[in-house]
Amino acid sequence: MDATPTPTQEPHPQAQPPTQFSATLTPNRSLGPRGFLILMGTLSLIGFVTGLAFAWVGAWPVLGFFGLDVLIVYVAFKLSYRSGRLFERVDVAGDALTLTRVHPSGRREHFEFPSYWVRVGLAIETDGRSRMSLASHGREVTFGSFLTNEERESFATALTSALHKAKQAKT
Repeated sequence: MDATPTPTQEPHPQAQPPTQFSATLTPNRSLGPRGFLILMGTLSLIGFVTGLAFAWVGAWPVLGFFGLDVLIVYVAFKLSYRSGRLFERVDVAGDALTLTRVHPSGRREHFEFPSYWVRVGLAIETDGRSRMSLASHGREVTFGSFLTNEERESFATALTSALHKAKQAKT
């Protein structure tokens, strides 16, 4: 018996149903790469000049602590930017709603629901934050957790409208 896998053929691009709705959800990052460079340059300059002033009067260990402060801010921003690589893509095409979540590590999660039966849920938690989910046939997936309450509400409305249009197109 041959254990080598047989390649599968990709469906012809025209055989796939047309996309009726598509959105990519990404976390907000208010400081861009240029702003990050300016901030880090400014912090480094202030830390270095202030550290030199302390070293000049004999408190030379303070210079190292200013360098440590700059390093900690740099690492915190790099970790924040790494978490910002998370994104979720929602597609409604034909009879399916597809949610693809790509984690900062590159790991992908793929969820597929029949567009006719899927429900978009928007619940308010006890802390006042909303929670957006997709549910169908006993399965529920929460998504868009990095969005604001207003963004979740707006997206849930848009997605519900797109699903309603997809249902009408089917009938």
